Amino acid sequence: MRESSGTGLSQGLILGIESSCDETAAAVVRAGSEALSNVVASQMSLHANYGGVVPELASREHLRNIVPVVREAMAQANITFADLDAVAVTEGPGLAGALLVGITYAKALTFGLDKPLISVNHLEGHIHAVLMETRQRAEAPMELPLLALVVSGGHTHLYLARRQGSAETWTWRNVGRTVDDAAGEAYDKVAKLLGLGYPGGPWIDALAPHGNPRAVPFTFGQIKTRAPREGVTNKKAPASTEGPHFDFSFSGIKTAVLRYVETHAMRESIEARRAALAADSSITPGSPAAKDLCDRQTLDLIASFQYAVVGNLLKQTFAAAESLGARSIVVSGGVAANSELRRRFQAEADRRGLPIAFPSLALSTDNAAMIAAAAWPKLVAQDFASDELGATPQLRLGQL
Repeated sequence: MRESSGTGLSQGLILGIESSCDETAAAVVRAGSEALSNVVASQMSLHANYGGVVPELASREHLRNIVPVVREAMAQANITFADLDAVAVTEGPGLAGALLVGITYAKALTFGLDKPLISVNHLEGHIHAVLMETRQRAEAPMELPLLALVVSGGHTHLYLARRQGSAETWTWRNVGRTVDDAAGEAYDKVAKLLGLGYPGGPWIDALAPHGNPRAVPFTFGQIKTRAPREGVTNKKAPASTEGPHFDFSFSGIKTAVLRYVETHAMRESIEARRAALAADSSITPGSPAAKDLCDRQTLDLIASFQYAVVGNLLKQTFAAAESLGARSIVVSGGVAANSELRRRFQAEADRRGLPIAFPSLALSTDNAAMIAAAAWPKLVAQDFASDELGATPQLRLGQL
């Protein structure tokens, strides 16, 4: 492992690099609490043509974007590479090829600069995005133990978090996860099914207020799990082997929406909407034209779907908080940008007297400021990555 050299930790400047999926991002953060820059090159318009992320295309775009994105982040921060104390990069989870672009670049950069390299779990980064912004606002630290919900297109996890040691290293215990689709993935698939654009979250969030959320009574069944057997992978095994677990499942509601579409003869209107959006790229989720493309039945279905998904996330999260004695809650990830989720979670937290925090909209989706923020405790503890660091697409966070 390479020791820190140069200017020491007087400034605590960390360059973060994120390339786990379809955004190439770089940011400079000081001491885990002040973002000096945060640059993101999105591939959304490219992948929208395919209705989802194409891994091979994502990797190629990362190769094109990584150098100019890092240069822009350094320029906005008004520092030189010599000023850095470390470089942090996402190790996983994510797409293997996409991760390797960021990791390979970060390893080459730290080798040339003789700076330490820090590997960061993408999920931990999402949580640190919220913690960083609470410090920026000079708010009191979130009370511990903290319960974190990470909810995005690829992940729906609950973590119980504590700090330990003089370096205030964070420890994480996974107390809940999805056993099939992530919540954001369900949003994308339902939006695609209904002829809406990609990504589906903004479309459903914008259209749901125009429908009746109780028009279609979606329900979630109890998740039955079995203890894992040695040598056998069981996706439905409990997220934690200690104490209660609070798992999620969103494949059922996706199937229920499909059945509703089929039994209520909605195919013709869906194809008409899909064709209209393909013909006019200026129609955005929040525009009046988007609402005009949806009849009352479609708007009610969208509202009911979102109401049920947010309700399930809320139910499991607050049940876990009560059972595990959490003293504060953090909600992070792309779905944390959802307006109904924020409103209902805030109301429930206020009712229970629990502090709750969400990321700004800019830091809800994938970014590199969160990676640099999560690396700060590791820099203080001199927990550096080895020269053999590679991509870990299925990387877990914390103990099970």
